[in-house]
Amino acid sequence: MPTDPIVITVRPNGPLKIRGPAVVQRSDGEILSQEANVALCRCGQSSTKPFCDGTHKTIPFQAE
Repeated sequence: MPTDPIVITVRPNGPLKIRGPAVVQRSDGEILSQEANVALCRCGQSSTKPFCDGTHKTIPFQAE
C-alpha cells in the first residue's frame, strides 16, 4: 500500500510547512514530533524552535 508523499511548502516570509507522515528528530535521536502537519521556523526567533510560533509576523521576517 503506497503512502502519500511528504510535501514541504516554503511559505513566503514564513515557516516551512510539512504535510505528510514526517518525523522531526534531533541530531541526538530524540523525536520531537511525529505529527502529520508541522511548521518549522525559518526566522530563528521562535520560542518553540524548531517549530514556528508565529514570531516571524511580529519582527517582521523577510526571506531571501
